[in-house]
Amino acid sequence: MLGRSVAVVGVALADCGRADTATTPSAPSAPHTPHTPHTPHTPHTPHTLHAQAARRALADAGLDRSLIDGVASAGLGTLAPVEVAEYLGLRPTWVDSTSVGGATWEVMAAHAADAIAAGHAEVVLLVYGSTARSDIKAGRRTANLSFGARGPLQFEAPYGHTLIAKYAMAARRHMHQYGTTREQLAAVAVRARAYAARNPEAMYRTPITVDDVLSAPPVADPFTRLDCCVRSDGGAAVLLAAEDYVRDCRKPPVWILGTGESASHTTMSEWQDFTVSPAAVSGDRAFRRAGVRPAEVDVAELYDAFTYMTLVTLEDLGFCEKGEGGAFIEAGGLPVNTDGGGLSACHPGMRGLFLLVEAVRQLRGEAPGHQVRRADGSLPRLAVASGTGGWFCSSGTVVLAR
Repeated sequence: MLGRSVAVVGVALADCGRADTATTPSAPSAPHTPHTPHTPHTPHTPHTLHAQAARRALADAGLDRSLIDGVASAGLGTLAPVEVAEYLGLRPTWVDSTSVGGATWEVMAAHAADAIAAGHAEVVLLVYGSTARSDIKAGRRTANLSFGARGPLQFEAPYGHTLIAKYAMAARRHMHQYGTTREQLAAVAVRARAYAARNPEAMYRTPITVDDVLSAPPVADPFTRLDCCVRSDGGAAVLLAAEDYVRDCRKPPVWILGTGESASHTTMSEWQDFTVSPAAVSGDRAFRRAGVRPAEVDVAELYDAFTYMTLVTLEDLGFCEKGEGGAFIEAGGLPVNTDGGGLSACHPGMRGLFLLVEAVRQLRGEAPGHQVRRADGSLPRLAVASGTGGWFCSSGTVVLAR
């Protein structure tokens, strides 16, 4: 990083799970099925979730909102950061509305870190909120099988290329080329749920088995329902600040060591290799800029809309060799998606910001019940958050250190 060092000084989640009810969350011991969420919450709108997450992140940092001179947001309204800033009562002099799907927030974090390092901003708020689940339940929106039938996508939509089918086809190619098994994919979901079972904020906490995953209703071969992310409401916020502000903050800083971003394709015909994601580029850049190796990382928070995403991202970030992701997951060495991930904790849409929140919490030692530790019992020192957008269309990777 050139110029000033940049730290994450505040993180927070808004209420996650179900924002359309006012019922009390069920106790962890209450009977439920693997598909019954634990965490219904009070009614919210996307705007109130933005505000709630932002307030909580400011409180976490111990900073006054008047210090925020940068706002990054996507997914809401026509002029996302402008609309969000107005709702929050902010008048930023630096904004970012980059929208590349699930990788949005890691890419935005990279842009914000560069701006702060160069002196173009001092304190930047990354904030997101969505009522994706409640909107469908209330009929305010419908599930989308395709992202559209105009532009390049018009050549795929008529043939049933749904979002899930694109991921499923890529997973099948990996299975064919490297011998990855259906059980190895299922192990990703099982492991995510094991972490979620210890996370009081996770939406689904009932332990599951490989057999549960394999016998769940099919969605798109080879995926069943439990290979796919949950649909939830929720929000998150992350505050980035120049090194000058760290001494005034309530919590110890988590430093941004390096970032990388990459764009790959939008049509499947232009994807050169279904077994390689753009994380192979963003990860390499982030690690080189950070001056660390994947083997030094203590915890990884990876975008997991589908089980195959976790497996292939581990390979592409360099945690294991290409084709060995399934065996790596089964071995269970590196802690991955320690909050339960999108497969079990929450997935309100563009989940990348939640990866950053969890990575920071782990480095600070603020993950009760699901806190990971190094072999000597100490807290993690290095974490990586890597988001994926579209159908492996984009990637953003951030290396963090306490």
